[in-house]
Amino acid sequence: MITLVQDYLAAVLILIGSAFSLTASIGLLRLPDLYTRMHAASKAGTLGSCVVLLALAVHANDPAISLRALAGIAFFVLTVPISSHLLAKAAHGAGYPLWAQSVRDDLSASPDAADSGPEKAK
Repeated sequence: MITLVQDYLAAVLILIGSAFSLTASIGLLRLPDLYTRMHAASKAGTLGSCVVLLALAVHANDPAISLRALAGIAFFVLTVPISSHLLAKAAHGAGYPLWAQSVRDDLSASPDAADSGPEKAK
């Protein structure tokens, strides 16, 4: 009985993880610039991968496999935000332009960009 519940729970988690991964891949194709594409890949792609690994941990009857899947989730959660932030900062430093309709550029050194922040509106 528990195995049947584990199978259904794992199937639901795989469907949820696949939906998030599909959303990330659509975001990579449809979003306008490098920075928003990177955001879609790092957030939705990470969540999709973590949910699929969680499905593996639920489905596996071996504690070693479940522990490895949970370690993979921890690895994704700890490394992907840092690496995507550093890649975006390097792309900005290399001169990749923001989308033309971007509202604000926090990494820009120009005084106009610094004056448009919410702390200056007070």
